[in-house]
Parts: sequence; C-alpha cells; structure tokens
Amino acid sequence: MEIPENVKKRLSIPADEHFYAGHTACQGCGASLGLRYVLKTYGKKTIFTIPACCSTIIAGAWPYSTLDAPLFHTAFETTGAVMSGVEAALKVKGYKVKGEDGVMVVGWAGDGGTADIGLQALSGFLERGHDALYIMYDNEAYMNTGIQRSGSTPYGAWTTNTPGGKKHFLEKRHKKKVIDIVIAHEIPYAATASVAYPEDFIRKLKKARDTPGPSFIQLFAPCPTGWRSPTDKSIEIARLAVQTAYFPLFEYENGKYKINMPSPKKEPKPIEEFLKYQGRFKYMTKEDIEILQQWVNHEWEKLKKLAEVFG
Repeated sequence: MEIPENVKKRLSIPADEHFYAGHTACQGCGASLGLRYVLKTYGKKTIFTIPACCSTIIAGAWPYSTLDAPLFHTAFETTGAVMSGVEAALKVKGYKVKGEDGVMVVGWAGDGGTADIGLQALSGFLERGHDALYIMYDNEAYMNTGIQRSGSTPYGAWTTNTPGGKKHFLEKRHKKKVIDIVIAHEIPYAATASVAYPEDFIRKLKKARDTPGPSFIQLFAPCPTGWRSPTDKSIEIARLAVQTAYFPLFEYENGKYKINMPSPKKEPKPIEEFLKYQGRFKYMTKEDIEILQQWVNHEWEKLKKLAEVFG
C-alpha cells in the first residue's frame, strides 16, 4: 500500500521498506530490526558486507535475498577488509561514496565477528580511513553457531561454554569495550545505538553517512534464543540496558563525547531491572550481581567524565 506523502512527513522514521518479509530471523530478533532500520535510512544505494553470522542466514541463500540491496557474503574474519576493497573499487569506478546522494558501504557483523575474529580487519579498515560504515550488532555471544561466549559476553552470563550451575562456571570476564578500541583509532565518528530507540539509531546512521572517513556504530540487539528471554520482551530489555547504564547511548565525534541517554544527571535503574527477563543470568548469585553492578557504575562514571572533559 502506498503511504500518502502527508503521512510520511509525520512519521518519526522513514516509511520506505527495503527489508522483505519471509526472512528466517527468530521472533524478537534484534539484528533483523537493526537491518530494517539501516535499509530504511540508506535504501537501495547500500552495499552490505556480511560475514558468517545470524544475519547471513536471515538475508537468505543465493540466489534469494531479503535485502533490497547488494550483499557480499564473506568469511568470518574479513568484514573490514572486504568493505575496504568495495569502497576503493567504487571510487576507482567513479562513484561517489557516502553522503546523501552517494553509495553507502556498510559492514554488518556480529560481536563475535567483530570483537574477536574480525578485530584485526576492523582495525585495518579504521587505520586506512575508508569512507564506509562498520556496524557491530551486539547480541553478546556467537548465536549462529550455538550460543558460545564471545569477547562481548557480559560477566555472569550463561552460554553453552559457560554453562553455570553448581558444578560449572559462568562468564567471569567483563564485556570487551569494542567502542573504546575503535575510538582509540581517533576516527571521525563512532557511536552506540539500540534497537529500542530507532529514532536515535537512524539519526546516527545519517550522521555516519554524512561524515567523511570511517564510521562505527555498536548496536545493542537482543537475542531471545541465546538470552533465554521472552520474544515479546526484546525491546523492553534493550530499553532497560540503556536505562540501567549497562549500555549507555553516546557519540564520539571529532574527539568530543556526547551522552544521548540516559541523562548524566539522572540516576540509572539498578542492574537487576535489566537482568530479570533473561534466563541467561539465572545462575547469578547476589555477589555476582553486585560485581556486575560495580562494573556498570565504574564504566558509567568514566563515560560521564569523558563527556564532561571532552564534551
């Protein structure tokens, strides 16, 4: 059905759809929502590079695709390298890259393919200064291969190789701060985003498009299958991740930090609010929860200080 222009003008996110129905994502999948928002923002003038991950399955097997845009399926570790090559080839062929009327080269990879296996290629992409956007959709484990822990898995989480229980162990390392590793490369634009706040995500996608040089967005994307959470709670969980300051939304732009939400002056909700709907945290003791809370508090205070000093 064609949406009238006067209705489109009142919408808070673009009306056009370039992510087809019939894909294979699980119910409540945050990654599929993220892909939909990227395509709403950039449309058909997007070229995706997607490594081995849930999203390569969601997009579909050749010759079919649920994405109304070109797509390269790549090896697990090569997202940064392949998107660099695509961007360079486009320029050699005379295409404009980035900008509202240019082609958007988007690397779309999970946390396992970014924080761990693809970190070297990501670093190379950032160092070389390519005009492209790397999006790490963060569902905090290797979901496509059986819910194994990744560098982005939080302290106290159950995965199939941190199984919990009386005779087993949970994840004992804190979440790797990939966004901090990216910012250390001093790129022009980096940000965190969440599928629970699509307007904020789309605004950041547009800013990444309009900023020359490499851009990076870490997108919080719940996985009901791996998180053992109800499929209708994905957005609420993603919202609570922000409201508890477990996953605060902020931007780094040309050396300056800006917190988008929650407000630096507002006390975050306790971490238990974020944990309560997720079966992956059911083995945590009170001591475990306190350890995670202390980490959240420390990271939140550090971010506020960065925004205060470099804002």
